[in-house]
Amino acid sequence: MRRLLLLRHAKTENESPSGRDRDRRLDERGRGDAALLGRFIGRHMLLPEAVLVSPATRAHQTWDVVRESLAEQGAAPDAELRPELYGADATLLLLAIRGAALTDPTGLMLVGHNPGLHELALMLCGSGDDAARQALADNLPTAGLAVFEFDSDDWEDVAFRRGRLVRFVSPKLLKLAPDD
Repeated sequence: MRRLLLLRHAKTENESPSGRDRDRRLDERGRGDAALLGRFIGRHMLLPEAVLVSPATRAHQTWDVVRESLAEQGAAPDAELRPELYGADATLLLLAIRGAALTDPTGLMLVGHNPGLHELALMLCGSGDDAARQALADNLPTAGLAVFEFDSDDWEDVAFRRGRLVRFVSPKLLKLAPDD
């Protein structure tokens, strides 16, 4: 079995000082939301062995905050910045996932952006928790996390409609159910 975590970057400033979209940084709410997700991932033992992150400032800042929360819980994998994740569509993101076969982690996380990440999540859904599928159908919000499992021992077998959505959470949902 392989586990895939798709994490959209957390809430950001509207504009960066440079004016470039890639340079937008997390705002205060985004930092708090990313820490909340990090604690959730650690508490539910959803720790990835490998993490691929978009090089956009907001994406790697999101991972940095999540990683800090995981480190406080005793586990924090390193991440690899992957330029192809910035602005990628679902097909390119799927290729990045399949490329994980080279290092073959059991758990993989992608930290990236909409619309590609949301499209990928929708396209991977073959089965899973009905309430989670319905919530994900509407949106993958900032700091939203979709967790999939695949009945395979090879990342190259990951394909559209073959994933089982086992969890979908967002900061808003976690704040409504703080014990989750």
